[in-house]
Amino acid sequence: MQGKRVGFNIKLAYGLGQAGEGMFSIGLSFFLLFYYSQVLGLSPGLAGSAIGIAVMIDAASDIVAGSVSDHWQSRLGRRHPFMYASFLPLSFTFVMLFFPLVESEMGLFIWLTIFTNAARTMMSLYHVPHIALAAEITTNVDDRSALVAYRQFFSQIGSLVGLIFFFLIFSPLLGEGGRFNENAYKAWALCIAFLIAVTIFWSAWGTRAVIPYLPKAERLETISIIAVCVRLLSDFQEVAKNRNFRFLFTGILIVYIMVGVTWTLDLYMISYFWELDDTFVLPVVIAFAVGNAIGTFLSVKLFSVFGKKACLIAGALAYAFFQTFPVALRLVEWFPENDNLIVIGSVTFPLVMISLVLIKLLQGLVTAQAQVAFGSMIADVCDEHEYLSNRRQEGAFFAALSFSSKSTYGLGAVLAGLSLEFINWPTGPEIRTTTDVAPETIVNLGILAGPFIGLLGFLSLWFFAQYRLTPMRHKKILAIIEARGLSHLNDVKNS
Repeated sequence: MQGKRVGFNIKLAYGLGQAGEGMFSIGLSFFLLFYYSQVLGLSPGLAGSAIGIAVMIDAASDIVAGSVSDHWQSRLGRRHPFMYASFLPLSFTFVMLFFPLVESEMGLFIWLTIFTNAARTMMSLYHVPHIALAAEITTNVDDRSALVAYRQFFSQIGSLVGLIFFFLIFSPLLGEGGRFNENAYKAWALCIAFLIAVTIFWSAWGTRAVIPYLPKAERLETISIIAVCVRLLSDFQEVAKNRNFRFLFTGILIVYIMVGVTWTLDLYMISYFWELDDTFVLPVVIAFAVGNAIGTFLSVKLFSVFGKKACLIAGALAYAFFQTFPVALRLVEWFPENDNLIVIGSVTFPLVMISLVLIKLLQGLVTAQAQVAFGSMIADVCDEHEYLSNRRQEGAFFAALSFSSKSTYGLGAVLAGLSLEFINWPTGPEIRTTTDVAPETIVNLGILAGPFIGLLGFLSLWFFAQYRLTPMRHKKILAIIEARGLSHLNDVKNS
């Protein structure tokens, strides 16, 4: 479809697949550490380490999924076979994360380690081919950015669905204090696993029409396992040579680790630092996703005005600033107290909730520009790589993107868990309110989740500033690639 504009149905189906990952990531980044630590009683250091161990295996599975799909040959093309193969195993392993059949601390640690690894490996099987598909469907700059925007929009919709289902359905149905109720998580996980399977299958089935137009793998001879491993290493080394890719990858990895820590600690902050009960949790936790979803609609137009690089830097800066701002104000006693109330109409709300909702909305709105810009810029780097090497390796590039994004709930969980361990955070379902935690421990939690982690976001800006692929250069590269393709086609016709 290189010469055609991408239709709405394809964009919709492609983007919808990311809703499944949005729900999956909410489970792993927002609920999982809290569930195992505060509900099941596992040490936060062990819980964070169990989740983080998967990062190393995940890195390997991402590279394998990217490289193997780059070279895969079938009537369904290079990417779709993996998308179809992933949705059932992924849903099963997700459910098992919330249904541990063991009770001892070591048993919980082993269970969490095994099924986090299994779930994330199954996600790699889907996610890497799926995000690589956007760079293959079209070379049109606006359509490519639109595909990433659709993907990002539905990622936030998936996150919203996951949060709404827990706090509005399963938590109230299973009694007060649902976030401390083990059965609420189990019922929620079964429902979300079903929705993950449906959205991923829909995405694969709904984009099948583009398969005949996608680049095809060169026919290769059957090779040994050792040769496959050598090829995987070669593919990774090849993409790592690209300067623009190295700086983009490092910068976004830092951002995603920051996001992972803050998302993992959010439920702790809401429960103990801001002291919001179940009635007022949902507006705060969905505000970012709502702002982010709205921001994706603005991104393509903003790119045309300010450029992708500027939007990427602005988004990363906004996330760090808004994450640090309210906590820093509270620590110096310039933020509303938790017991301050405001009446809107006939309903009374905590003033801190209203303040946090507005801040999270702004944070999500601006951060969306960075998320969409980054995905589109990686696709542009794929074009630069083809120009320099005459090889299309979207799978290898987007394997690295997948690894960086999944670090959100991998490396971030490690840092969050170890940080909680460092400040001697108490665990168990009986730790429900601020009165159950030492005051200095609450302050330390705020410092960790706010100013300390926010510094990572500011560090990432230097790496993003090193990106050098300008829109003018990218346009010239696309023209050269198109000319090469026409030349090759003429050679084939004349042979």
